[in-house]
Amino acid sequence: MESLLAPYREPLFLWFPIGATAVSVVAFLLFAAPLTWIAWRDPPALRRWRIQPRRAGGKPVVLPSVKLWLLNNALQLVLVVAAWPLLRLTGIHLGPWPAWYVVVGQVLLFVYLDDFLYYWMHRAMHRPWLYRRVHGLHHRVPAPWAITGHYMHPVEYLLTTGLMLVGPLLVGAHVVTLYVWIVVRQWEAAEGHCGYDFPLTPSKLIPGSHGAAHHDFHHSKRHGNYGGFLPLADRLFGTYAKGYAEYRAGRR
Repeated sequence: MESLLAPYREPLFLWFPIGATAVSVVAFLLFAAPLTWIAWRDPPALRRWRIQPRRAGGKPVVLPSVKLWLLNNALQLVLVVAAWPLLRLTGIHLGPWPAWYVVVGQVLLFVYLDDFLYYWMHRAMHRPWLYRRVHGLHHRVPAPWAITGHYMHPVEYLLTTGLMLVGPLLVGAHVVTLYVWIVVRQWEAAEGHCGYDFPLTPSKLIPGSHGAAHHDFHHSKRHGNYGGFLPLADRLFGTYAKGYAEYRAGRR
């Protein structure tokens, strides 16, 4: 028994699975709450940035989204804690802090790698069997609010989390770099479902990003725009959602 519990007494256990889960929960809440409030209030001054003409989401989606988000995070925490004896063998570490440019470079790598991997998983989720049993839950909200960013089947949520960890595990990232990447990823999740194509957002500082519009079109059209929040794979493989190219031309 002592040998089984020993890995859980390591400092990295609190910083990696526990700390990363806490950062994920807090970051998504901080980003999704104000963006959901904007969609709820629907201020006239911001309607020109609304992507879909009808009012996004609807108040009934808020409570189910919060419940499912909490459930998914609880399941994720149980899974990463159970997997800790294996996760501790990866390169994630608590060594000296990396230089800022290393953090920026690695996070950018994670953004593009995660989006490319997510593209293929997402396309697979639209196969009829997986769509009916898993991914269709997320598409019950055709005009999303930010809080619906994690309104998804637990299987899809855990797979998405797994893809997010691929980059950090490959490079053996510092825990601080992992935290920065989680914050960026949670911003993508919240903004991508907020329903507004604001002209200046943090995600648009990422080269090639179109902001919230790319993923919002996936919800409204149901097919196409399979990339997580970047249009690169969809442009490369010809899977833009219907009308998205025209929308982009109009915005320009």
